[in-house]
Amino acid sequence: MHRGAPRRSPARELTATFFFLGILFAMFPYDYPLLWTSDAVEPAYLDQLEAHLKFLHRSPPLIGRVLNIMIAMGFTGFFIKLFRASEANMLFDGASLLMYLIGVGIYIANIVKGLRMVSAGYWDSEEFRNLLAREVEGASSSQAGGAGDGGGEMILGREDSLKVLAASNTILALVLVGVLVLQSGQWYAERKDKEEAEKLERSEKEKSTGSPSAKKRQ
Repeated sequence: MHRGAPRRSPARELTATFFFLGILFAMFPYDYPLLWTSDAVEPAYLDQLEAHLKFLHRSPPLIGRVLNIMIAMGFTGFFIKLFRASEANMLFDGASLLMYLIGVGIYIANIVKGLRMVSAGYWDSEEFRNLLAREVEGASSSQAGGAGDGGGEMILGREDSLKVLAASNTILALVLVGVLVLQSGQWYAERKDKEEAEKLERSEKEKSTGSPSAKKRQ
């Protein structure tokens, strides 16, 4: 089953996965009041969270380069393991690579975009005020005209946008845990396969060593 393909260490992809899980765990105390409690969120807390996110986004370029290097390390590890892989390895590593791609997509589409909005002070900008004014005008005109089309884009305020950012962190953490589960399943399958191969080899040796004595008795 696995004997046809050489075993390759999952060190690169596991290092990248644990690295990003550590960052997300450090963000959990900030995300907790937004997602996991029913208490009202104080404006002072939102100001504190915004200041923290601005500090993260405006960190030195070296920090961003380290993040990009870790992302590339994960992809490199998966591509190396998928090169001339067996069918079972293709299943586990292919699914892990897909989960990793989903995680990178969440990071780029939601987290990076949210950090840029926070860093730019989007909710205090003229663009956001104009969008809110347009939304209010559209709602009032639809009420005056009866049943409107209802197809306008929903504008999220500061608190809702920060909740979306916190939810993206949680979803990304679950995706990365899924990568760890798949890699653990691959390790367990390879270990069981190795044990079965060793048992089969021992039984074949016992048969081969026992056959000459059986011939002498005959």
